[in-house]
Amino acid sequence: MKSTKFLLAAAGLALAATSHAQILTEGFDDVTTLPGAGWVLNNVSSPVGETGWFQGDNTSAMTAHSGAENSYIAANFLNTSEQGGVIDNWLISPELALGGIGATLEFFTRTADPGFSDVLEVRFSSGSSTDLASFTTLLLTIGDATTPYPDSDWAAFEVLLPSVASGRFAF
Repeated sequence: MKSTKFLLAAAGLALAATSHAQILTEGFDDVTTLPGAGWVLNNVSSPVGETGWFQGDNTSAMTAHSGAENSYIAANFLNTSEQGGVIDNWLISPELALGGIGATLEFFTRTADPGFSDVLEVRFSSGSSTDLASFTTLLLTIGDATTPYPDSDWAAFEVLLPSVASGRFAF
């Protein structure tokens, strides 16, 4: 099933330990710098299309939750190259030292066109692996019967990460 854009807001992605000290904040001001900061962008859609994750480039359709108008990361139906293709595009955080005390992940998301069946999963993997098979802990699904996908307004989400020493989360 093809989906339209699902987006993560500028300055809207924060990972905080239970003491509320932020251990990661990402504003998506320039998504080309993410790989150098330990992020992994991996489009394994079938078949792979023209795009992967990209900078918020269509400010006439929508603007970022905060920061510069294009300060968001986006993915859309062009992640696969054909009608009926399967979108499977991963945005994986750097490895984060969580200290075994649990942390919360807070982020904002929305769609540019509520006419599509958008789905966004948030997954977790302890340790440093970026192997997609290691992200076995499903933390949240947005776009299912329980949690509908937000349409024309940015919506905040918060999930509790497992209490482990370190790990990565993935969208």
